[in-house]
Amino acid sequence: MRHKKNRTYSGAVAILTGGASGIGRALGEALAGRGCEVVLADLQIDLAEEVAGRICAAGGKAAAFKVDVTDFAAVAEVVKKTVERTGRLDYMFNNAGIGIGGEVRDFTLEDWNRVIDVNIRGVINGIQAVYQVMLNQGFGHIVNTASMAGLVPIPVLAAYTASKHAVVGLSKALRIEAVDSGVRVSVLCPGVIRTPILERGGRYGKILEDIPQEALTCIVERMRPMPADIFARKALKKIAKNRAVIVVPGWWKIPWWFNRLSPSFGMFIGEKFFQRSKKEVERFKSDIQ
Repeated sequence: MRHKKNRTYSGAVAILTGGASGIGRALGEALAGRGCEVVLADLQIDLAEEVAGRICAAGGKAAAFKVDVTDFAAVAEVVKKTVERTGRLDYMFNNAGIGIGGEVRDFTLEDWNRVIDVNIRGVINGIQAVYQVMLNQGFGHIVNTASMAGLVPIPVLAAYTASKHAVVGLSKALRIEAVDSGVRVSVLCPGVIRTPILERGGRYGKILEDIPQEALTCIVERMRPMPADIFARKALKKIAKNRAVIVVPGWWKIPWWFNRLSPSFGMFIGEKFFQRSKKEVERFKSDIQ
């Protein structure tokens, strides 16, 4: 039974996994700036506390918890404590994720399991921890962070691509189920955003091939990374409008549309990107030698 309404964003309460850095941090700061109380859940507790401290010093409301999203009990405990303290939960941002780059031939089973556990099971744990809470209160918005890799095939990121396709599919299916309950579901599909994950996979990710940093930088910069704070501002506007699939920057919708209209053309573009990137890496390796 609905007895309250979701707040956008002033006076709302939001939990963000992966809230210590990158997109999670930018979203947390943007939400706090709009009057939302934020709970930053992250393995990097020192960094999460630092971000929360800055938010509070600026007049906002924030708290930090050390959480491993692969541990359902830990995620559920943060949700429980937050709801007991505030009496509500307006937003759950299942944002934590890792990237392991490299061709499939170089992956170990451990690499696959790590990506699946964080990127898929982490989202599932977040949903399981909050969905019934939101159903009971009659409102809430679950926002899952996927990627453009969840909409188009990205070579050399097969595990990441698989995990993000799963997040997109899960989000869309849950949105349909939740439509009459007052609970909203959106999935974020960022293009290339300037975050630590671009730096050889970030704190918990990695790149399996020994690629020169100059080559990585060249490939990344060609895709015009958007600053995380700008991404957060644009994403929050679309979340407020209850968009189902949110693609930011907007120009990344072009490859998504092409891939939907002609999957074979999308594969062709992916092959060209893959071959060009391989040649670029080899060129940088030759220059170093």
